[in-house]
Amino acid sequence: MSGQWKEVVRLHFKGTRYRDHALDLSALKKLGQFQKIVAETAKELWRVANPDRERLPKNFEDRTRLCLRNIEDGSATVPLEIYLEEGEQTSLLESDAKEVEEAIAMAHEVFESVEEQRALPGHFPKTLLPEFTRWVQEIEKDEEIFLAVPGKSELKITDEGINRLIAYSEKPYEDHIEILGEVLEADVKQKKFQLWIDEKTKVLVNFSSEQEEMVTQALKDHKTVKMEVRGLADILQDGKINEIKAVDELKIIKEEETPYDRSSRPIGQILEELGKEVLPGEWEKLPADLSDNLDHYLYGTPKH
Repeated sequence: MSGQWKEVVRLHFKGTRYRDHALDLSALKKLGQFQKIVAETAKELWRVANPDRERLPKNFEDRTRLCLRNIEDGSATVPLEIYLEEGEQTSLLESDAKEVEEAIAMAHEVFESVEEQRALPGHFPKTLLPEFTRWVQEIEKDEEIFLAVPGKSELKITDEGINRLIAYSEKPYEDHIEILGEVLEADVKQKKFQLWIDEKTKVLVNFSSEQEEMVTQALKDHKTVKMEVRGLADILQDGKINEIKAVDELKIIKEEETPYDRSSRPIGQILEELGKEVLPGEWEKLPADLSDNLDHYLYGTPKH
């Protein structure tokens, strides 16, 4: 199937290792880490845009893969491109490019924010901070990296910006979460309770006066009920929850009940996706009376 190449970003390396527009092989690690940043950012942005879907679209990894086809003049200017397959609908090409372009635009916005001493973008998935930090930490002292995104001015990543990004990554970040656990201790005066996720993991939760009755009830009945908590949490960079600062919703769930999973997808969507994976022509091979005589085709029983 034919297609086309599209440039989505340029990385410009300066330093003694890159003179005569030569790309030192050790820089390939930087390119690999940048690829990971783009891919992981694209995934997180897709998940935010599709909260009701659990699995990424088919071939998502391929659609976010950056390619290097040449090194241009300068210390070392590296145009990174994606390959867009030609499909039956032009919108498919636009979608493939859009996922990568949105991820790269987010990366540019993050680096621009730290260079201009602004707060990180509010819509930036903070779970990606470690990946961004690992990339800038690999920039050596005598080197410079410039990031050029189509439609934007080339951005220089400075030592000051790197240090700010590292400082951001060392702090807890806020995010809305939903967890389920057992209430084993509550301090009514301090308005805090401990929610035990498992035998080794507990989370400190702040609650309001209006939520006090539900908290004490869950503590009293902790052997037979669990508490579902939705709220704003401080999360450490290793992914551990430091504290739930503000509770949006509390719900007591009896042990025999199964809490509703808001992230679960409708069965119709799942069946539709599975159906699309069947090769063309295979559906036509199924007997017309399959639904009426399923036992016959599975087990050989007489037809109805």
